[in-house]
Amino acid sequence: MARAAALSFVCQNCGAAYNRWVGKCESCGEWNSLSEEDVSGTSSMPANLRPKRKGRLFALESLTGATQDAPRLPSGMAELDRVTGGGFVRGSVLLVGGDPGIGKSTLLTQATSLLARAGHRAVYISGEEAIAQVRLRAERLGLADAAVQLAAETSVEDIVATLSEGKPARLVVIDSIQTMWTDTVESAPGTVTQVRASAQALIRFAKKSGAALILVGHVTKDGQIAGPRVVEHMVDAVLSFEGEGSQQFRILRAVKNRFGPTDEIGVFEMTGLGLREVSNPSELFLSERDLGSPGTAVFAGLEGTRPVLVELQALVVPTTLGTPRRAVVGWESSRLSMVLAVLEAHCGVKLSGYDVYFNVAGGLRINEPAADMAAAAALVSSLVNAPLPVDAVYFGEISLSGAVRPVAQSPARLKEAAKLGFARAVLPENPRGDGGGDAGLTLNTVGSLTSLVADIAARGRAKATAPGKTAAPARFSDQDD
Repeated sequence: MARAAALSFVCQNCGAAYNRWVGKCESCGEWNSLSEEDVSGTSSMPANLRPKRKGRLFALESLTGATQDAPRLPSGMAELDRVTGGGFVRGSVLLVGGDPGIGKSTLLTQATSLLARAGHRAVYISGEEAIAQVRLRAERLGLADAAVQLAAETSVEDIVATLSEGKPARLVVIDSIQTMWTDTVESAPGTVTQVRASAQALIRFAKKSGAALILVGHVTKDGQIAGPRVVEHMVDAVLSFEGEGSQQFRILRAVKNRFGPTDEIGVFEMTGLGLREVSNPSELFLSERDLGSPGTAVFAGLEGTRPVLVELQALVVPTTLGTPRRAVVGWESSRLSMVLAVLEAHCGVKLSGYDVYFNVAGGLRINEPAADMAAAAALVSSLVNAPLPVDAVYFGEISLSGAVRPVAQSPARLKEAAKLGFARAVLPENPRGDGGGDAGLTLNTVGSLTSLVADIAARGRAKATAPGKTAAPARFSDQDD
């Protein structure tokens, strides 16, 4: 008599399992995310009656030992090696996610081709495209002569058996993990159970063979890698490929990395011949800068160990709505709300009747709080219609009391600013003495946000009282006098 299948309803967002269908997952709160899956397994015998398998002995190794292979394998792309920590570690597994069409396949095609040209066995397995489609991309990129081994396969067992034959592979790309399936589970490809089981089998092969494995993952509408979160814990590194479709810049960011820094970025430029590495991203982000325009400030930021200069743009206009609008691109909206509250509470800047639009030029996303002072300077500059000095950079963290707090790595920020031709820097007072005055810049230290606002307001008044100019309307309360 055939046994009845044991069905379970598994959430495709978080992996939680239920014995019946429910509209909302109680674990993650997503609606209509449950999918019916067969979790009966391959054995019809009850679990309590199955014979216990005796474990096999395996050899234990010591921490010391000779190895013939280099600890890292450079990919040939300096920006990719920067993000991974110097190259691919043997047996490591990387998960690369990004929006559709952002350039993930192009990046990995270039990486595998460079390794193949260096004499290593590089394998590219596509579960979404045919071999002819991958070849067309390689021809467009000028990489058709690279000895990359291609395959269009989705069975994990067939992939592992094929890779185990012949010369050991040094780099294996699986594009994508959502298309893979294994015989060990009875689920459709792309489901939580199938993605988890397929990733586990491929990771086990990478650890045993020593091949560096790259898994390409789809992303949800929120920008998170689709599938169970446990896959991100199983891999050694999670890389996020970011960028705007209207911009040619692409940023590879390390979200997790067991063998390197977790806040490094690699900058690429999308061209007709593929991705071009950008060795000086600051110059690229400032190439189309609006000089002398109110509401723009140059922020000296830090991404990992790399200093990056980027332009912050703000537009403050009177609102016609009952609730003023706050639109932010490239920065946290909660951080902008905090800066606006500090400006109104401690600096007397009236922004409750204005719409605020804030943008980070170039498509870069900023996460560090050191951008607070540059954002405040751009906001006040737009409010009073006073351009900031074109040769000045700003950085500093703003506290809720209105004080400007020091930030880390000030010398590196100032050195990058001096290299790009800036003459002055507005930065917080640093009691630790690492202000970096040897960079050749004129340093204007700021202890509180009130002094910065007063200086910009004075520039606005001077511009308004110039010959042929009309006085600007008052936008400050009495507490800034």
